[in-house]
Amino acid sequence: MNRADGTPASPSLIASDVDGTLLDDANKVSQATVHAITDAVRAGVDLVLATGRPPRWIAEVTDQLVVPDDLVELRPGASLVRYAVCANGAIVYDVENDRILHAAQLEVPRLRKLVEIVEQTLPDAGLAAERAGESAHDAATRPFVATNGYEHAWLNPDHELVDDADLSDEPAVKLLARAPQMRSEEMAELLVPAVGDLAEVTFSTSNGLIELSVPQTHKASGLKRLAELTDLPTDAVIAFGDMPNDIEMLRWASHGAAMAHGHPAAIAAADEVAPTNNDDGVATVLRRYF
Repeated sequence: MNRADGTPASPSLIASDVDGTLLDDANKVSQATVHAITDAVRAGVDLVLATGRPPRWIAEVTDQLVVPDDLVELRPGASLVRYAVCANGAIVYDVENDRILHAAQLEVPRLRKLVEIVEQTLPDAGLAAERAGESAHDAATRPFVATNGYEHAWLNPDHELVDDADLSDEPAVKLLARAPQMRSEEMAELLVPAVGDLAEVTFSTSNGLIELSVPQTHKASGLKRLAELTDLPTDAVIAFGDMPNDIEMLRWASHGAAMAHGHPAAIAAADEVAPTNNDDGVATVLRRYF
C-alpha cells in the first residue's frame, strides 16, 4: 500500500547504492545516516548494500554501520548490514558469515569473445576481470586481474598483472574496460551495439570505465536472487542510487530515490530526487518512515 505521495506506507526492505549515495564524498557514512539506518533495523527492516564494489571492498562500509549496544535482540558490535549485492548484481554476498551465496559468471568462451569485441571497438582501453571465490578474501582465487595499461578509476590498485590470454582463462563476474581519455557515456555508445546480447553493459562513473556482466544481470536481478535465497521481503522496497548501474534497481523498487547530484539517466528512472550524498539524502528519505 502506498501513501498519497506515492511512497510505500511502510518499506519492507531498503536497498542502497554505496559510492555517491550512502557514502559522502569523503567515503564516510554520516551520523545522521547511521542513526536512520539503526532505527530502520530496530523496526525490523534490513538495509542491503547494492553496489558495483566486490565483496572485499564491503567491510570499509559495513564497519561504519554497527549495531548499538542497546539493540540487544541483534548482536551489539556486529554490522547492521547482513547482506550485500555486489559487482552490479552479479554477486550475492552474506556479509554476516562472509560467504558468497551466488555468482553470475561470464564463462570463458563468452568472456573471450567479449575481450575480442572490446579490443576491436576500443583499441586503446585497458582491460581487467573481476572474479568470485567462496568468500570476500578467498585465497584460492585471484580476485582482480588486469592487462598492462589498465588504470584504476579508484585509488585502490589491488590487481594482479596478467597477459591478454590469462585475462580470460577463468570465468569472471565482470569484464572492465578502462579508457581514461574518454567518458564512460562515449564508451557505452560504442560498446552497446557491438556487444549486443552477449553481456549487460553499464557504468558507475563517467570517468572512462565500462563494466560488462552476464546478460540481464544488474542490481535488481541481484536483489531478486537474494530474496530467493533468504527470508528478505521485497514487496515494498525503497531503493537509492545515483548512476546508470542503479537504473534497473530504481525502476524495480516500489519507490526509487535518485540523489540530486546523480546522473540524468538515474534521475529519470527514479520516483523522486533526494538530497545529495553530502546532504544526508538517504537519511532524509528514511526519516519519513523511521
